[in-house]
Amino acid sequence: MKICILGLGVIGTTYGYVFKKAGHQVEHLLREMNTPNVPSSLNIKILDGRYNKKGEEKSDKYTVNIAKPNTEYDFIILSVASGKIKDAITTLNKNNITGSLILFCNFWYSRKEIEKIVGDYSYIIGFPTAGGSMTLNMLDCVLFNHIMVESERKSNITNYSSLIELLVSADLKTEIPYDMVEWIWIHMAINAGVTSSAAQGGNINKPKQLAINLMNSPQMLAIAVKTIRETVKVVEARGVDLRPYKNELLPYRIPARPAGIIMKMMFKNNELTRRIMTLHNDLTDIMYGCKSVYETGKLKKLNLPLFYSNMDIILANISN
Repeated sequence: MKICILGLGVIGTTYGYVFKKAGHQVEHLLREMNTPNVPSSLNIKILDGRYNKKGEEKSDKYTVNIAKPNTEYDFIILSVASGKIKDAITTLNKNNITGSLILFCNFWYSRKEIEKIVGDYSYIIGFPTAGGSMTLNMLDCVLFNHIMVESERKSNITNYSSLIELLVSADLKTEIPYDMVEWIWIHMAINAGVTSSAAQGGNINKPKQLAINLMNSPQMLAIAVKTIRETVKVVEARGVDLRPYKNELLPYRIPARPAGIIMKMMFKNNELTRRIMTLHNDLTDIMYGCKSVYETGKLKKLNLPLFYSNMDIILANISN
C-alpha cells in the first residue's frame, strides 16, 4: 500500500518505519521551507513490544522518502501537535495529497468540529500506542503491540478492511473503544491529572525527571489517582456517559493508597510504559491537554481542588 506521513515527527515516523519494514511504500510530506533540512535517513532506536511483553531493543536505519504533490495514497497518517489539525489539512490541500486520513492526534474537539476541519477528506480516528523523542538524526521510540482505532461503523472511510490489513501486516493488533472521540477526551483528562500531579511544586520544563519521580513514588501516584478522579469529571460534564469506559477507569476507582502502590509496581515491571513516560517531552503537547481540561473545568464551574491547585502553580511558573 502507499502510505503518506505528514511531517517527520515521532509518531508518524515510528509507524512509517514499521509499515515500510512490512513492505509498504512510505513517503513523508513536508512543508517546502523545511525540505532542504530533512535528513536522507534516520538512526532508529526502538523498544519494540510487538513480540515480547518486556519489549525488544532494536537498532536500525530508516530512509526518508519525500512525498510529491498531486499524489494519491491509500492512507495519510496525520499525527500533528495538538490544536494544529487545521494547518495540517491546509498543507494536504495545498499539495493536492489525497487518500483516507488516519487521525493520530490528541484533540479536545467534538466529532462535528473534526468533520468540519477535515472537510472533504474521508477519515478515521485512531490513537497511537507509541512515543519517543527525535534528536538530530536519531529517533528513540517505543512501540506497543496494538493501536486504538474507531469501529468500522463509526468511521467514514470506504477502505476499512485495507486498514486492518495494513496493521496486520505490521503485526499490530487493534483495540476498539466504545467511542474514539470520547476515549481521547478521557485519555487527555487522565494525562492532565498525571501531569499536574507530577509537576506540583516542580519544574514542568523537565518532564523526564518529573515522570521518573512520579513513577518511583507511591505517595505521588496516590495523589495522581485522586486528581484523575477530578479531571474525569470534566469529561463527564461534557455529556459523556462513563459507564462504557469502566475498564479504562477501573484503576482510579480503587482506594488511592493501594492504587499508588500497585501503579509503582506496574511501572517498575513494565519497561515499555516506563520508557514511554520518560521519552515524552513535548511540552507544548503536554500543556495543550492540561489547559484544555483546566479551562473546560473552570467554564463548567466544577469543583476540582487538587487539579486546580496544581495547575495554578504550573501556569504561574510558566508565565514567570
